[in-house]
Amino acid sequence: MRIFSPALWLLMLCCAVSTIQAGDPKLPEQDSPDFQIQLSRATKGYDGKTCWVHARAGAIPVDAPGNPHKLPIVVMTMQKLLLTGSDVFYALNSMRTDNLGQTWEGPFEQKNLGRHDLADGGEVVVSDFWPQWHAKSNTLLGIGHTVRYYNNRIDHKKNIRVSSYATYDPVKNVWSDWQSLKLPEGPEFASSGAGSVQRYDLPNGDILLPVYYKRPEKKRSDVMVLRCRFDGKTLKYVEHGNELSIDVKRGYAEPSITKFGDWFYLTLRNDDAAYVTRSKDGLHFEPPRKWTFEDGTDLGSYNTQAHWVTHSGGLYLVYTRRGANNDHVIRHRAPLFIGRVNPEKLAVVRDSECILVPERGARLGNFGVVDVNENETWVIVTEWMQRFGPDYVMPVDNKYGADNSVYVSKILWKKPNRLMKK
Repeated sequence: MRIFSPALWLLMLCCAVSTIQAGDPKLPEQDSPDFQIQLSRATKGYDGKTCWVHARAGAIPVDAPGNPHKLPIVVMTMQKLLLTGSDVFYALNSMRTDNLGQTWEGPFEQKNLGRHDLADGGEVVVSDFWPQWHAKSNTLLGIGHTVRYYNNRIDHKKNIRVSSYATYDPVKNVWSDWQSLKLPEGPEFASSGAGSVQRYDLPNGDILLPVYYKRPEKKRSDVMVLRCRFDGKTLKYVEHGNELSIDVKRGYAEPSITKFGDWFYLTLRNDDAAYVTRSKDGLHFEPPRKWTFEDGTDLGSYNTQAHWVTHSGGLYLVYTRRGANNDHVIRHRAPLFIGRVNPEKLAVVRDSECILVPERGARLGNFGVVDVNENETWVIVTEWMQRFGPDYVMPVDNKYGADNSVYVSKILWKKPNRLMKK
């Protein structure tokens, strides 16, 4: 019999959670005052050598160019990871659904978004990619950053990151070649990337793009938000805001931005804790503070991503954390939670917390959020098949039942998201 802590029992009762057991094909449905959660798989399968990671999606609205259907087109990208290495990625692949996830086409490798040879004998590939609809240009625009390999390993002295982007053609069902965002001269721009970040598009089409970067003289990375402009073909830098720094281990990374009410909110990764801050203009932010629950206790999220779900009726954070019977998962990166945010306190409402994707031994810390329409927001994540220990590759027949499933966790809103009508 599996024993749960009292806190986890309360969580499960509040959210009507049922954990996926090994070999159990039935997936749970959950309920909250604001939404229902439906969990499905886009694909699954695991060979013990590579696994899918970085699954994220964008939605092409009804009546947009290239979408003749009565439903949005949802396009997902992801890439293979070599399990015996550290962050060793291969070409982006693309999947697509025209029927709200009832069926998926793909994955199809995008060879032009695979590795490219460098003059110094290395290779470069775009990674940590995130597609999102750009309404002003009627374009599905994906942004990530590059990673460089030498003998199939990252050389951190040579690994200069660059924010890179590509666009999707819904008629041909292919992605364009990637381009790199050109930035001004300066040490803060020498190695700067928008990997795994959630951007915010302003009503005039300008893009608020968070990036993390490392100055040549520093060991830690800092964060700032760029304002960029996109005309449907070229992404151009316009200006940037203040620099956010922390003198803790590797610094800040993987920031994500949203707007709720009159404020912009930014969540940041750090090795020891997740941080949050806010801004009136989306560029210049207050000093970050640690994420907590409303009572001031630590949220327990650390050394991984957190992203936003933004509804006209409320602001939500998606995250992983300690204290969920999950000490066997690397960095406690599963299960995947959603909690409502108190925007005044910059804190998560504890009794609002629900599990979006249950834990099956594999980590779920790299994920994406997509607003599909006013009634549905999806959180998409893969089971990352690496674990603790010297034998860090999860076996195919692992006791937890993880099989590199690509999960689509649908948040079905009980009230339409009015933000989608703008």
